[in-house]
Amino acid sequence: MPINTTKQTILTSNTIRSSLKKALLLSSAILTTSAFADDWQQDLEQAKGQTVYFHAWGGSQAINDYIAWAGEQVKEQYDVTVNHVKADAAVVVQRIKTEKEANVTEGGKVDLMWINGENFKAMKANDLLTGPFATDLPNYQYVDTENKPTTELDFGVPTDGLESPWGMAQLVFYYDSEQLEKPPTSMTELAKLAENDKGRIAYPAPPAFHGTTFLKQALVELTADADALSKPVDDVDFAAVTAPLWDYLDNLHPNLWQAGKNFPKDGQQMKQLVNDGELIVGISFNPNEASRAVANGELPETIKSYVHSRGTIGNTHFVAIPFNASAKAGAKVFANFLLSPEAQTRKANTDIWGDPTVLAIDKLSTEQQQAFAALPVGSASLSPAELGAVLPEPHASWVAALEAAWLERYNK
Repeated sequence: MPINTTKQTILTSNTIRSSLKKALLLSSAILTTSAFADDWQQDLEQAKGQTVYFHAWGGSQAINDYIAWAGEQVKEQYDVTVNHVKADAAVVVQRIKTEKEANVTEGGKVDLMWINGENFKAMKANDLLTGPFATDLPNYQYVDTENKPTTELDFGVPTDGLESPWGMAQLVFYYDSEQLEKPPTSMTELAKLAENDKGRIAYPAPPAFHGTTFLKQALVELTADADALSKPVDDVDFAAVTAPLWDYLDNLHPNLWQAGKNFPKDGQQMKQLVNDGELIVGISFNPNEASRAVANGELPETIKSYVHSRGTIGNTHFVAIPFNASAKAGAKVFANFLLSPEAQTRKANTDIWGDPTVLAIDKLSTEQQQAFAALPVGSASLSPAELGAVLPEPHASWVAALEAAWLERYNK
């Protein structure tokens, strides 16, 4: 009898402790949520009447129109004005760096910027960012951090909440199915196609973004030491790792458009050359761009997209707040809106932009999931299954090294 009583006492004591622990955890969660809500409410109040100078690439009318629409929404809903300043990210980084060197710690001219890759790496390394802020945004709860690890990793560099994910990207090739029956499924097959159909293949000259991405894709596929690409470039034998890439390009270039003596200046010119029939393969970093171009009459209806069998490079693009931004609260409000299911659904629409979402669809409400499911499927788009594996970007430090080496060898 005493033994049973003791057991019962212990069980009761354990139950009480467990209940108390659960109550404490629940209380802590409520307090945290309450504090979070209070902080966000304070941001909303501070943001009212602010003007956010959003520095972002302005080379696409579709993207410019989307940013204008998003600005209209936050003006109407939150009384925040968004001024889209069309600028190159590298130039913006240098401007902010100069302001810091001049001890301009407040009243900066950049409130929010579109950023990723080597530009984020430079901003983070030089303490030029406000944050962490991204994980505190209410809509961050919908971000797919489980299946899309690049939402928290930018070209191998942890984001640490210093930038908020905005959209996904993956290298996709497109071709004219009327002129090419079967597209190549690797860099090796692409070289064979160029040899058999001389002058019909090309890639943009680095440091144009699509050209640099082409180099990285080729390097990932060809190098014998792919693991080295995840490390800072100064920590590896650059010459040894990249030797297969330069051998490949040396053999490829004589068979390219204009015998490899000239290169398309960017992805837009490449698209025009495909439309004109001079090239049979194009490059995009948006899986839906070809479909949008077909719909807009920029490409023929016979265009189809494809990826390489081992996968293609993919990443996430972000928005970030500089350390000395004038309208930090307004910048957070705009960044949060860009993460909203409403804004992400519109952005993913191929009739509007076609930029893939960073959200986890299963985290959304039934109505929001249905909105994504109802999006039009472009004639040249691939399904998520057809897009295949997403290969990680090399560490951000590889960009400058690859571009410099390419320019030294081929820009003559």
